[in-house]
Amino acid sequence: MDNEYKPDLITLIDEDNVEHNFEILDTVENEKGVFYALYPIFDTAEESVEDSGEYYIMEVIDENGEEELAEVEDEALLDELSAIFEKHFEEMFDDVEEE
Repeated sequence: MDNEYKPDLITLIDEDNVEHNFEILDTVENEKGVFYALYPIFDTAEESVEDSGEYYIMEVIDENGEEELAEVEDEALLDELSAIFEKHFEEMFDDVEEE
């Protein structure tokens, strides 16, 4: 049996055409849409240590049949999603600590 962890990775291209790599930490799908919690992947250990540890919440949008990600601009929705993701993270880490 293979218990090796394999992260879900995604590459996003910003408005300056620069690629950024992220790990998909979690996904929430509800009546308001589909949302990803993304954590940046760093090229060096120094960048990782200097990082604030923040993750990004992005909305999955269907753009003419192609999936795109967009920032969540509604502050109330962002707060709601943050609470959901934080609860999921707590549950995930509680399970790891119990093993």
